[in-house]
Amino acid sequence: MTNYSAPYSNPNPPNHAGQPGESRTAAMLAHLSGPISAAVSAGWLAIVGPLLVWLLYKDKDAFVRHEAADAFNFQVTMWLVALVGGVLCITVILIPLGVLMIIAAVLASVIVGIIAAVKASGGQPYNYPWKLSFLS
Repeated sequence: MTNYSAPYSNPNPPNHAGQPGESRTAAMLAHLSGPISAAVSAGWLAIVGPLLVWLLYKDKDAFVRHEAADAFNFQVTMWLVALVGGVLCITVILIPLGVLMIIAAVLASVIVGIIAAVKASGGQPYNYPWKLSFLS
């Protein structure tokens, strides 16, 4: 009688960083949900996706909680930069600065969110370069 064993006994084998597949997927979704929800809502709901992932995983998985909190903090920061840019657009003199701030916030949200999602998909934590801390 031959004993056939599966190459992995764990249905979610950890990657090189030790994070299970579900954790990596949830963390990646937390990072991508900001830019995706921002695109769908013209920027107003960018904080909802990371906040939902944080609420769902805050007591279940420390890796996902940290990544979702960082994504939320970054999206709030970019949302505030865009809001200040919008206020500056009201004044005639500061319109170019306001437009520049809005464009920078949108580009940073998308580009850095994608970079963070790629890191999270590999099981590596990512720390955003600019963020105010609201969640931890």
